[in-house]
Amino acid sequence: MPIEILMPALSPTMEEGTLSKWTVKEGDTVSSGDVIAEIETDKATMEVEAVDEGVMGKILVEEGSEGVKVNAPIGLLLEDGEDKSALDGYTPKGAEGGTSDDTDSKASDDKPKSEDTASESKSEAASQSKSEAPASGSYEGERIKASPLARRMAKDAGLDLKALDGSGPKGRIVKRDIEEAKETGVGKAEDKAAAKSEAPKSQPSKPVDEHEPLAQYGISADRYEIKKADNITKISAKRLSESFRDIPHFPLNVDCRLDALLKFRKDINAKTPEGVKVSVNDILIKASGLALKKVPQANASWIEDGRIALHKHADVSVAVAIEGGLITPIIKDADQKGLAQISAEMKDLAARARDRKLKPEEYQGGTFSLSNLGMFGIASFSSIINPPQGMILSVGAGEERPVITDGALAKATVMTVTLTCDHRVVDGANGARWLSAFKGFIEDPMTMLM
Repeated sequence: MPIEILMPALSPTMEEGTLSKWTVKEGDTVSSGDVIAEIETDKATMEVEAVDEGVMGKILVEEGSEGVKVNAPIGLLLEDGEDKSALDGYTPKGAEGGTSDDTDSKASDDKPKSEDTASESKSEAASQSKSEAPASGSYEGERIKASPLARRMAKDAGLDLKALDGSGPKGRIVKRDIEEAKETGVGKAEDKAAAKSEAPKSQPSKPVDEHEPLAQYGISADRYEIKKADNITKISAKRLSESFRDIPHFPLNVDCRLDALLKFRKDINAKTPEGVKVSVNDILIKASGLALKKVPQANASWIEDGRIALHKHADVSVAVAIEGGLITPIIKDADQKGLAQISAEMKDLAARARDRKLKPEEYQGGTFSLSNLGMFGIASFSSIINPPQGMILSVGAGEERPVITDGALAKATVMTVTLTCDHRVVDGANGARWLSAFKGFIEDPMTMLM
């Protein structure tokens, strides 16, 4: 019997993905551990390895197919001794384990019942359509939410349903609304006729053409082009919208002098092994990890049932720009690693992130995020929190600014950083303590080695 190849769940939150590429074709011999396909998840493109051995008998899901559900069959593998004849009449069982034959049989058994139901539904729809006709006058095709009893009562009393407010579920007009209207005299048909004769006729709104989605804003289709969003963009948009809407966040910012750090970096790079070059960003990652350890109250996440998770490790997620959006590979235990190790890991993670080759555990599970736009000349900015983390640091450009030193005007290289906090887990005082610790490491980087 053919072996089903199922769409794998490549992360705990994955529900569906895009089958971006097959690396085998029908008729190819497959061994356990061979890479057979590439799957695009919400954050990366992952290689899928074969679990069983055999010959690729049939590809069920073509390359480029989007929205493929986890555990759905994507291909069939022929076992040793089987040929293509084993596929004749074979229907994949799928994730639920029920065959298509079972489904057909069940559908056949249910057919008379379905036909009866359809007939009853048709009769009921006609009856409902009749009962839902306007009680008096015309409603110009507008659907009024009202129970059949309320409609009959309104018709008998000569009431205009459009003039009434419903107190039922979702604003539905019910019996008690009609009784109240009869007592107060609201919604009389003659009142509606008089009002209609006095009020100007409203012009029906022009429907928006799906081929001109921005027409409602006065932008014609010939002035833009539509680009389909990939999985990363769509998932990022969804999660960031939820974060911005649901998390009570607030920003804290501080200026850090970089002169000592820049000299420290120069001295470090002069002594590092060949091929290793520590960046300012690598030092910021190290400083962030050490600050999380120094102020553990800030290394926290909110749990929706009302609890707070205090993290034991300082795992720093670093925002990396890739085509179509952002991804945040993680430097785990950043406080415990040397700058050379952080530099090497970050270069490797960033390169594989741009190629969408990261493993889920390499970009999921960080306790804190860092986003640096200083290389683009951005002076300061505030980032959206990356759930379930409690903080994210936004780093601006280092630039020469006038400063006061010992009461005298001087010049220094200054960088503005902004810490966005989830107020449910990190209040202003703890956020300020974390920033103070971070600033201390940046302005006196030798303390990071102690």
